Amino acid sequence: MKSQTEPVAPLASWVAGVLGVQQLDEGREFSLGGQPFVVRDGLPRSSKLVSAAQAQTRETFGFKWKKVDTFDSPASLARMREWLIERYGDLATVPWLAEHGEQPLLIDAGCGAGMSGLELLGPLLPRIRYLGVDVSEAVDVARQRFAQQGHSCGFLQADISDLPLPPESVDLIFSEGVLHHTNSTEGALKSLARLLKPGGRFLFYVYKKKGPIREFTDDYIRDKLQTMSPDEAWKAMEPLTQLGISLGELNAEIDIPQPIDVLGIPTGRINVQRLFYWHVAKMFYRPELSFDEMNHINFDWYAPANAARQSPEEVRAWCAESGLTVEREVVEDAGITIIARKD
Repeated sequence: MKSQTEPVAPLASWVAGVLGVQQLDEGREFSLGGQPFVVRDGLPRSSKLVSAAQAQTRETFGFKWKKVDTFDSPASLARMREWLIERYGDLATVPWLAEHGEQPLLIDAGCGAGMSGLELLGPLLPRIRYLGVDVSEAVDVARQRFAQQGHSCGFLQADISDLPLPPESVDLIFSEGVLHHTNSTEGALKSLARLLKPGGRFLFYVYKKKGPIREFTDDYIRDKLQTMSPDEAWKAMEPLTQLGISLGELNAEIDIPQPIDVLGIPTGRINVQRLFYWHVAKMFYRPELSFDEMNHINFDWYAPANAARQSPEEVRAWCAESGLTVEREVVEDAGITIIARKD
């Protein structure tokens, strides 16, 4: 995030053209797709009203992504980069990128502070027009982080469920762990898919439904946090984070001799911390991360009001209904990763 004396990173020159406006001077007010926008602190920002749940989610993520020291360490970024490449592949080497021509327009729908965008798309940034969009002020953090790495990109503060861009005007959409933080995962997916050109690709990750105890605990804790400020919710997560660390430091395993189908627990040998993590409550643990980095991950899961979970069958159906052909699918306990091509 920029300091009070640090200059604001300029937007790429092509952004105004993509938005269909002549210039983006500070303080300028204009309308896009019927939405009121104003340029403030160098960024075009939508003034459209959002639901109470989306407003709370916006505040939560604005708070979280400003805590740069809780996600920006080499260990944290390396973990994220490894996980992204496992699911999407190394995008710098995929043959299909050439299908999208020179300087394709890529929308990072829900860019946050640009963590996933930089770690997965970093090698591609000189070859694409990157437009990061987020409903929260995390876009300001993203803009500075991209600029610090020498990238000239575009940013927009707006609701990804209702982006004021023409249909079939975008080459690529990337949405890592964000669609489920809108009022409707299905609605956000279908709204964004309409923006893709024929042959365009949609890369996204959404939360997957868990077993019954974990689903109950997730909803119970999330409801508790709704009455708290983001700072209070952050502190409320700290004892849970400490429990996860204590379980992880046990480094103990147990055998589950038979599948416990009524609870969604499979048979096999499992680390005690992972048993609790996957089937009781999310308590992230990685010994190479700091306490605050682990607390950041737990806060990310529990604090936002909007945090839907989906089944693979639902996601496949939504893709088919949006004219998207799934080219790559990775289903894990945590979530569902898709690369799909617009028909």
